[in-house]
Amino acid sequence: MKIQYIRKLVKQALSVLRRLDAILPPELTEPDWANSIAFRWQKMGNAGVLQGLPRPHTFPLSRLAAVGTQMDKLIRNTEQFLSGRPANNVLLTGARGTGKSSLIKALLHEYAERGLRLIEVDKHDLATLPVLLILLAERSEKFIVFCDDLSFEDGEDGYKALKTALDGSLSRRADNVLVYATSNRRHLMPEYMADNVGNAGEVHPKEAVEEKVSLSDRFGLWLSFYPFDQNDYLAAVENWLADFKLPLDEKARHAALNWAQMRGSRSGRTAYQFACDWAGRLPEEREVFL
Repeated sequence: MKIQYIRKLVKQALSVLRRLDAILPPELTEPDWANSIAFRWQKMGNAGVLQGLPRPHTFPLSRLAAVGTQMDKLIRNTEQFLSGRPANNVLLTGARGTGKSSLIKALLHEYAERGLRLIEVDKHDLATLPVLLILLAERSEKFIVFCDDLSFEDGEDGYKALKTALDGSLSRRADNVLVYATSNRRHLMPEYMADNVGNAGEVHPKEAVEEKVSLSDRFGLWLSFYPFDQNDYLAAVENWLADFKLPLDEKARHAALNWAQMRGSRSGRTAYQFACDWAGRLPEEREVFL
C-alpha cells in the first residue's frame, strides 16, 4: 500500500510539473553567439531572453531600388559605427512598403563579417531594453537593436524605456549598440488637431507637444521615405526578378503594372510580392497572366 501511495504522489507531481513547464518562461541561457548573426529579444518578467535566429531574412543592398540617398546615409552611419567612430541612432519614417525595414535587414548581409549583429525587439518588449543593453555591453560585436513599425499610443510603457535607452539615462550609452527604428509616424506618437489649437484639458499645451516629439528627437539621424513613381516601382521589380534569375521583359513589365494597379500601390513591397508571384508561376501560366 505504501509503494502504491508513493507512486500515486510521484504521478501527481509529474503531472503538476508538466503543466507548470507549459506556462513558465524558458530557462535563461546564453544565446549561441558564435553561430548566430541575428537575434530576437523577448520580455520575460522583469528581464528577457535573447534567442538566436537560425535563418535571418537578409539580402544584398543591391536588391533595393529608389532609396539610394537614404541608403548612402545609412551606410555611412553604419560604417562609422563599425569603425569605432561616433555614430547616431537612426529613425526611418515614411510611406509603407518603401524599403525602410528591408534597408536595415540588408545591412546584416553586407556587414556581418565585420562583426555587425542585428537584434529584433518588438515594442511590447521594450520595457526590458535596459536589461538587454547591460547584456550587450560586455560583448565585442557591434549590435543594431532593430525596432520595426514602431509607434506608441498614449501611456504605453515601452515609450519611456526607449527614451531612456536612447539618451536620458544616468549611465553612459554603450559604444557597441545603436538603435535603428522604422515607423510610418514621424514622431512615433499620435498627434491630434487639439495639439495645434490647445487642449482644454491641458494647462500647458505646448509642453504636451514637446513630450510627444521628445522621443523622435533622440534619434540623431532621420531618414524619410516617399511613395514610388512608376519608374521606381519597375526598377524595384527588375531587381527582385533578378534575384529569381528572371528578366523584366515586356510581358513581365505589363504584368507588374497590372499587379500594382490591382493592389492600389507602387512600392518596393508590392514589387517584391509581384516578383514572388511571377517567379512561382509556370511558364505557360505567365502567358495568361491577368
